[in-house]
Amino acid sequence: MSDAFDAAVDDYLDWLRVERGLATNTLDAYSRDIGDFRIFFDDPPEAPGDVTELHIRAWLAGRAEAGLSPRTQARGLIALRGLFGYLLAEEEIARDPTARIDLPRMGRPLPVTLTLDEVEAMLAAPDVSTGQGLRDRAMLELLYATGLRVSELVGLTMGQLHMEAGFVRVVGKGDKERLVPLGDVARGWVERYMLEARDALTTGDLKRKAKEPVFISRLGSAMTRQRFFQIVRSYAAAAGIEKKVSPHKLRHAFATHLLERGADLRSLQLMLGHADISTTEIYTHLSRARLAQIHAAHHPRG
Repeated sequence: MSDAFDAAVDDYLDWLRVERGLATNTLDAYSRDIGDFRIFFDDPPEAPGDVTELHIRAWLAGRAEAGLSPRTQARGLIALRGLFGYLLAEEEIARDPTARIDLPRMGRPLPVTLTLDEVEAMLAAPDVSTGQGLRDRAMLELLYATGLRVSELVGLTMGQLHMEAGFVRVVGKGDKERLVPLGDVARGWVERYMLEARDALTTGDLKRKAKEPVFISRLGSAMTRQRFFQIVRSYAAAAGIEKKVSPHKLRHAFATHLLERGADLRSLQLMLGHADISTTEIYTHLSRARLAQIHAAHHPRG
């Protein structure tokens, strides 16, 4: 391809960098995909304006035949859409050859979740004879009982706990407030932590004011997301779980196990704090996949 094509691509990437502020990794990915398109043809178009819809479709078909995933194919088309959309806006070309080409269907990946046995093993991993272990057990129990986001859990304040009524008041994404039931088991562990361990975890003077964090570090400050990620992974390893476990996996387990036991989707949406029920619906697919596994494993004709 010609110098004109090189110049057009350079201008586009510069625009993405300066005007859109895209990260270097994203720019590199776009550059690689556009570069792959340019070297695909034995007789390539001379300039961007010479590229037709047939060129784009041929390139996408070649990538599919090469075994590239739909996600990778889609990323390549997005890179070309951006390039030709930019050139059209700049009046460098008269038409966008990608305009009538749809993104490959990718399907939504199912989240990896934990079985009930794995959750039970992980919850039992902390040494509750220590203050730190008791705090960690209370955090894990609360996370699994409520499905909170990790930021919501570590940011939980004393004023958000309503122990007698048995719920937590959470302020989630978009500053939307929701009430989530605690459950008797989680409430028991949180109460025990509050009575036996919270004050002893730090040498600071802890006053149980409404805005004080529930779960504290040794310095008396709120637990950080990063530290809690480390805690979760250490207990997953101690429980012998080989999956890559994060706090979000316990949120997935909360949702999946509720659905498997008959919870309705609307109630689950409210507890998870999803703005759109379509986000919650992924757990119905996950639950069905689990039921299919159970059927295949245990039915005599499975």
